[in-house]
Order: sequence, then C-alpha cells, then structure tokens
Amino acid sequence: MSSWTRWHGPAVARLWGFCWLVVGFWRAALACPTSCKCTASRIWCSDPSPGIVAFPRLEPNSADPENITEIYIANQKRLEIINEDDVEAYAGLKNLTIVDSGLKFVAHKAFLKNSNLQHINFTRNKLTSLSRKHFRHLDLSELILVGNPFTCSCDIMWIKTLQETKSSPETQDLYCLNESSKNIPLANLQIPNCGLPSANLAAPNLTVEEGRSITLSCSVSGDPVPNLYWDVGNLVSKHMNETSHTQGSLRITNISSDDSGKQISCVAENLVGEDQDSVNLTVHFAPTITFLESPTSDHHWCIPFTVKGNPKPALQWFYNGAILNESKYICTKIHVTNHTEYHGCLQLDNPTHMNNGDYKLVAKNEYGKDEKQISAHFMGWPGIVDGANPNYPDVIYEDYGTAANDIGDTTNRSNEIPSTDVADKSGREHLSVYAVVVIASVVGFCLLVMLFLLKLARHSKFGMKGPASVISNDDDSASPLHHISNGSNTPSSSEGGPDAVIIGMTKIPVIENPQYFGITNSQLKPDTWPRGSPKTA
Repeated sequence: MSSWTRWHGPAVARLWGFCWLVVGFWRAALACPTSCKCTASRIWCSDPSPGIVAFPRLEPNSADPENITEIYIANQKRLEIINEDDVEAYAGLKNLTIVDSGLKFVAHKAFLKNSNLQHINFTRNKLTSLSRKHFRHLDLSELILVGNPFTCSCDIMWIKTLQETKSSPETQDLYCLNESSKNIPLANLQIPNCGLPSANLAAPNLTVEEGRSITLSCSVSGDPVPNLYWDVGNLVSKHMNETSHTQGSLRITNISSDDSGKQISCVAENLVGEDQDSVNLTVHFAPTITFLESPTSDHHWCIPFTVKGNPKPALQWFYNGAILNESKYICTKIHVTNHTEYHGCLQLDNPTHMNNGDYKLVAKNEYGKDEKQISAHFMGWPGIVDGANPNYPDVIYEDYGTAANDIGDTTNRSNEIPSTDVADKSGREHLSVYAVVVIASVVGFCLLVMLFLLKLARHSKFGMKGPASVISNDDDSASPLHHISNGSNTPSSSEGGPDAVIIGMTKIPVIENPQYFGITNSQLKPDTWPRGSPKTA
C-alpha cells in the first residue's frame, strides 16, 4: 500500500511525461533517413557510411517538418541533386549547410517555398554552374560558395556582381575554370556581351483622380537580352500588361484611392542580374470620415476620429451648430499618419457639463467634403441626476471667423479665451454678481443702522425736556453743560444747586473747568452779546 502511495499523483505524471518524451525521440529517430540524426528542429547527416544519396526527408506522420530550422549535411559524396520538391516541406528552414559532398545541381525552384532562408553554405561541392534565379526571392545574409569548380561563363557573372555589391568587407576566394582548365579568380573574369540590363519607365504624371485610368510604358535593354516584367505589389485597381520583346505597357483602370502611394516597377532581368525603374502612384480623392466615436477619457478627454483624403483635407469642428474655435484647452491632435489616412482626436482639457452637446467634424478638400456628428456627455449638470438629458445651451462658442485648420497640430491660439474654460468663466461671473449684491445690501443695511443710531444720539442730547433744558444767557453761558432750573416739578429739581444737568430722572452737579470757561466778556466779539445787554465803554 505504501508503494502505491509513493507512486501515485505527481510521480506518475512525471513518469508518463518521461515515457512520452522517449517515444517522441524514438519516433523522430525512426523518421530520420539512415546516416542522419533528427530532433524537433534540426536534421544533421554527417556519417559517410553508408551515407545518403538524396536530400533527407522526414517520414510521413513524423515530427512536423515546418518546425525544422536547420539542416546540416557533410561528407555525403553520393548526394548530387536538390530537386524542386526536396526542400519545400521545410517552410521554417533558416540555415542550410551542404559541405564536402558531391552536390552538382540545384533545381531553379528548389527554394521557392523557403522564404525564411537566411544562410546557405555550399562549400567544397561539385557545382559547375549556379543560377541567380535560385535566390532572387530570398533575403540572404550569407551565401558561401568556396571550393566549387565553377566553369567560367556568363551564368556565374551574377556571383561576381554580388561580391562587388555586397556591403560586407569579407570576400570569398572564388575561382572558375576557363577553356584551358585554368583557375581564374572570379573577380578578374571578363565575359563579352555579358552585362547587367537596364530598364527605363516612361510614365506620364502619376497624379491622377480617383476613378480615372492611366497607361505606363517601359523599355529594357542589355546583353544577354533581358526579360521584362511588372512588379505592381498589392495593387487593388484593375490592371493589365502587354509585353513585346523589349517593350512593355501597363494599363490601370478605375484607379482606387487605396492605391495612392503604392510603387509600380518595371523590371529587366537577365543572367547577370536585374535592373528596375519605379514610380509612385498618387491618387487624389475627396475626404471620407471613416471613424468618429464618443469621447473617451485618458490623460485628456478625446473624441477619436479617422479621416482619409488626398490632398490633405482641412478639418473644422462645430459645437451645437456653431464653429468651434480651438485653443490650448481644446484642439485637434493627429497621432498617426498613414499616407492619406489620419488618426487623431479632438482633445479637451478638463471639460465640464457646459461642454456637453453635439460635436460635428467637417473634412474638406478641393474634391469634396464629408461630415459626421456625435453627441458628447462629459458630466451631469449640477442638481440633475447624471444621465439625464437637459437642454444644452444653444451657443457656447461664438464664431470669430477663424478659418478652418489643416490637419496636424491645429492649435489656434488667436483666441486667448480658452473654450473649455467658458463654464468656469460664466460661473465666476455669476458669483461676482451675487457677491456684489450681497455686499451692497450689507453695506446699505449698516449705513441705515448707523444713521438711526446717530439720529437717536442727537435726540438724546439736544431734545431733552424739563427745567434743565434752557441754556443760560449770562456771562457763563458759553459752557455747553451749564443749565438752570426753571422750576420744573421734576423729582429732585431742588437738589444739586443751579449748576446741574438732568440725565434721565437724575440731576447731576456740574463743576466747571476754569481754564475752559475763563473767557472774559472782553474776549467775546460784539455780535456775541445778548440782545438788550448794555455794552461797556
């Protein structure tokens, strides 16, 4: 029982994994040809006995040949040919090495389906000729051909040209055998009537309006006489070509705007190499707004859009039907440009409920215009549940006559009032009005209170009735506090003496300051004498 527990669970899983690994290697070994070894990504055949007589192929139902990235073959003297279908199953092949073997011939289309090939090494084989057509579609970083008995002919002049044009400073010591079986350095090889061809594309103005047609003409020359063909890439528009010896023409009809910016090439090719002449097709068409969506929030609020057009269209935004003047707070930003397609957004910095509404984009060039509209909601109105649909203000942004901006960073700083700051500005104006009204009311109320208090104070001082309310006219009447009693029945009117002041119901004696009231009659002006008083001489 303890033995079963020890082998139960993870231990059993590991055992099964190991078994499947062994089976996988066993199946790969069974799929390999004799004298070769195989893994999931590599095949190598280096055992000369018994050796291989054909290019190694994996058996059906074996490991996926597309996963093989390297094939190494060495010391296989009986391997002489690579056929067209020998290598096609290895679509992922990157490195192919055949050295010290008997390779004599490689089919023209042997590597047609091996577009991933980067390194080829055919050192010390029996190759006498090798066409450039084997490799013209490949982006090779290395092609090693040292130690092959090439025959001096025009067929291998492309190898010399390749060596001369290769950017790498390292060159191979390549030789060829002339008619006298003498080794000649390939760098010194001269073959009459064997040179690179040339191509000349006679093209009219390749700026054409969408839907029109155009015809291109090309001529080629060279010795050996080159072949002419057209490389149109992934041209969408309908096209057809005609070729007669060294002349050719290409007619493109109903040109599509999707072909604007594409390259069209006329290619001349012979044994030595190739030459091409190319032109770029420019298609003019009216703008199209292919994408416009509701605003999204990232670092800023953004109303994303995509516009196609050539020439470059001018963009103009409208807010609730009025022209939207752009500023540093609200502006058009283009993030990606793909020839005639522009991806960007209307960027808004901290918009409020005052910026809710309908935004319309108009794109225009000389061939036409397009427009689209979306509704934007940034936040709810104060006092209204978010999600409600209040009536938006008719006009937030006035039309100052700003011209439409071209695509690009369309920030227009001529209007110094930020568009998205209108809500804050309006709020501040309302608050200012309210503040002024409140302050004025408070100040007015304070003034009224002060006036009332002053009036009340004067009434208390000069409007008192009673026996002490009459100011004396004698010599000491200059005292503002000197009062006499005229026999009023006011309580205690007989108390305190004649020099007393009645405050309320109390009579308070007053003691005069002789320094303040010591003014003699001689110091008074004549017009200050009371009526009926005698004047002194």
